[in-house]
Amino acid sequence: MPINLSVLNRYSRLGASSRLRTMQYSDYLLAEGICTTHNPLFSEQYLRQLYSGISTVGSALSAYVRRVRVLRRASRADVLWLEKEALPWLPFIIERTLLPRSVPVVVDYDDAVFHRYDRHRSPFVRHILGRKLDRLMASAALVTAGNQYLAERARQAGAARVEIVPTVVDLAAYQARCSAVSGGTPTIGWIGTPSTWSEYMAPMMPLLISIAADAGARILSVGAGRAASPHLLLDSMPWTEASEVARIQAMDIGVMPLTDTPWARGKCGYKLIQYMACGVPVIASPVGVNSQIVEHGVNGFLASTEREWAEALRRLLRDPALRVAMGREGRRKVENDYSLQVWGPRVAGLIAEVARGATRL
Repeated sequence: MPINLSVLNRYSRLGASSRLRTMQYSDYLLAEGICTTHNPLFSEQYLRQLYSGISTVGSALSAYVRRVRVLRRASRADVLWLEKEALPWLPFIIERTLLPRSVPVVVDYDDAVFHRYDRHRSPFVRHILGRKLDRLMASAALVTAGNQYLAERARQAGAARVEIVPTVVDLAAYQARCSAVSGGTPTIGWIGTPSTWSEYMAPMMPLLISIAADAGARILSVGAGRAASPHLLLDSMPWTEASEVARIQAMDIGVMPLTDTPWARGKCGYKLIQYMACGVPVIASPVGVNSQIVEHGVNGFLASTEREWAEALRRLLRDPALRVAMGREGRRKVENDYSLQVWGPRVAGLIAEVARGATRL
């Protein structure tokens, strides 16, 4: 008999975490005999309002009403696959009451979302919600975590089973850029959201602009929106799912600066994997999983200080052949370790194991 899987996504396909952590596995799940229903919490309208700085209160209220309705029907499923949590900012007791106890739950994390609660500036929030996700992880049949930092938190919480599942790309969609050495204007590229641009890229811009000006290069941002201040050397492009691969293929160097904070340590290095899948060499801060994805001097460079960033940028900008060689190594690493083709069957197998285990009980 087919396994009925109900996925409680946080977002629609417009949200990268939902698209990559659950939705892209549908074909592999079906091949394993798993019929999947996706139930996004927040709508595309909510995300567009959020990224545009428009109030999301009305959309959020509607989202919670929809989610409660979904939870009331959840007992019909064989397995629930929950992205992060069912009802953000509500206490665990409410979530636990609405989640059916007869259905095993798989919980997935690709960000350190527990730090939104346990490191919140409000003592009240820390008291009410600080251990919410630990209790959820402890009650789950399986926790899938995007990196070791997240997995260790799940183990400390008492999760029965924890598996590390990196965020991956579909090699059928991500083709390596042309490897021919070009004499054109080199481009330093970045892809992400307005909030991550403001937090991590904006402080880097004076250095990047200075290096780009000296080297005759340009800077390309994808998805930063109005958070990116205009500059003559900056090309700011909107993000769309249909165009993101082509935008990355237009880059000669992909960058991922981070500050060494608990939140950043929980990140899964997805933009690095995107760059590398397109054969683009990378420069990244050695924070969290970045140090595992980037092999320093092989597929890119790790840089902590402003001086290290400047040296790495200058070296890649003046050496097109090195960019090609590092890009080739990056593509090879993604093919072996960070592709949907490798992880699709593994994730489907994990979900099937949870369902079979529940059947035996």
